[in-house]
Amino acid sequence: MRLMSALPDFYYFIFAAYEPTLCILGFFGALAYAWPSDSPPPDVLPRASLVTVIQLAHVCALVGVINFFLLSAVRKHLHALPALQEKFTFALLCPLLIGDLMHLYLTLWSLGDQKWDVWNWSPMLWATIGLGMTLLIPRICWHLGIGRYVDARDGNFPKIFQK
Repeated sequence: MRLMSALPDFYYFIFAAYEPTLCILGFFGALAYAWPSDSPPPDVLPRASLVTVIQLAHVCALVGVINFFLLSAVRKHLHALPALQEKFTFALLCPLLIGDLMHLYLTLWSLGDQKWDVWNWSPMLWATIGLGMTLLIPRICWHLGIGRYVDARDGNFPKIFQK
């Protein structure tokens, strides 16, 4: 069966609905709870710390919103041009894949020797790693061309390129 979309329903759901939802919920979580859950809120949270946490959460939410609008436009306006769908989707998902890998690496690196003590990881750390993997794995699958149109494989090539 020939696939005709570089952004089929599964990938669209993951990257244009699920990921933005996670990002926006993370933003609201940071607004509501900008301190560790294993300690009470400090009497005075340094203003710079609060601003940093909220701004980082805002950037995360913004990335989710960008995903939704860009991928919705790709599906709506390029539905008849799967090769262009693939190029625009690649332009979004490639830096996000790099970001996923760096996020995982930096999270584990920042734990030092505690990264191997998985039984004592906090629920927040488990959520960070687990939810990150729910985005990383589909992104890798998209880049591998699993379950989607890949122009180099599925496209119509001019006769000079066919044997």
